[in-house]
Amino acid sequence: MRIMSLNAWGGRVHERLIPYLADTDPDVLCLQEMVSTPTADREWLIYRDHGIELPQRANLLQEVTAVLPSHQAFFCPAARGDLYDGDESFPSEWGLATFVRRTYPVIGQGQDFVHGEFSPDGWGDHPRSRNAHAVRLFDYETSSTITIAHMHGLRDPAGKGDTPARLVQARRFAELIDRTRRDTDRLVVCGDFNVLPGSVTFAALAELGLIDLITTRGFNDTRTSLYKKTPRFADYMLASANVPIRHFDVVREPEVSDHCALLLEVG
Repeated sequence: MRIMSLNAWGGRVHERLIPYLADTDPDVLCLQEMVSTPTADREWLIYRDHGIELPQRANLLQEVTAVLPSHQAFFCPAARGDLYDGDESFPSEWGLATFVRRTYPVIGQGQDFVHGEFSPDGWGDHPRSRNAHAVRLFDYETSSTITIAHMHGLRDPAGKGDTPARLVQARRFAELIDRTRRDTDRLVVCGDFNVLPGSVTFAALAELGLIDLITTRGFNDTRTSLYKKTPRFADYMLASANVPIRHFDVVREPEVSDHCALLLEVG
């Protein structure tokens, strides 16, 4: 089983992202910063926030779904706000997406907010609502169950240090995972946590028996050259001790986002 986590960055590197996902074809794909604008007939729209304008691939969710026809798609929106083409606005949903190859039955799942609640009438104030999704799968080849969960951690303009809100986020994420999994499950947890190593997030996840694969394997950067700031930690993948890891990598090429893809091969 191949498990990938990636912050899709709203599809801003669409010309490389879509072929990469099609070619890699992971069994489970966990994507953050996904966009779905079903009423838009444009390929690109603009996100506006206090003078900042960012291009967004209007129907990124549908495009990824199209290149992964052997997968079930689960979309978990965190908010619905407007994207723009000039003065024309389009209501758009933004959040997480999980793609699971259809040969792995989904025998349980959970979805909840780790910060705030669903915002139906605008993107909301900073730090904005964030959610998490967990799926429990049966693997016929190994006759085992595995729970895979991911989240997109809140963004705080003050930085990636721990805050009371991030402590609550860590506890909510751990609770979601714990109520989805069973004690004997293999467990993989990933996403763009938006925290630094040493965060309370990892203490909360360690209580579930999870080990961080980024710092324990010597990786000190999960960003591509498209990201110009420091620090360069954001994305993580953790696994329980009963996960038979064949290979784990922070993928440097191709650059399909300002985040690196994380790719785990499980035996």
